[in-house]
Amino acid sequence: MGIIPVSRALELAEQQQLDLVEVSPTAVPPVCRIMDYGKFKYQQSKKLQEAKKKQVHVLLKEVKLRPKTDDHDLDFKIKNVKRFLEEGNKAKITLVFRGREITHMDVGRAVIERVAKELQDVAVIENQPRVEGRNMYMIVAPKVKK
Repeated sequence: MGIIPVSRALELAEQQQLDLVEVSPTAVPPVCRIMDYGKFKYQQSKKLQEAKKKQVHVLLKEVKLRPKTDDHDLDFKIKNVKRFLEEGNKAKITLVFRGREITHMDVGRAVIERVAKELQDVAVIENQPRVEGRNMYMIVAPKVKK
């Protein structure tokens, strides 16, 4: 409509039974729009709800192992990790050393490498195996599907 006085703009808005909304107060002269403000706010909230619906929440699931974990138990835990990855979550594989097991790091590393080898078709290693205190851990994420 161009540049018009505020009183005239308010009059036009009242005639159309709409609101005069200031869009850009910092502009010279300030920019205003005649619209139904209640309807505008409602549409904004609906867009926000729709955006929240489409959000994906990624969780970090953890599986704990020991260096002496038996083959069958290890296979079972690997199956659980695969399930976590299929659900779209990340997985943290933690190898816990107890007592004197810490002196045999090579055994623990072999277990973690076996897990990584079994998961290589469905997962990407995000954090390489790392030792913190008595724990060795590795984080894997699902492979990106094309």
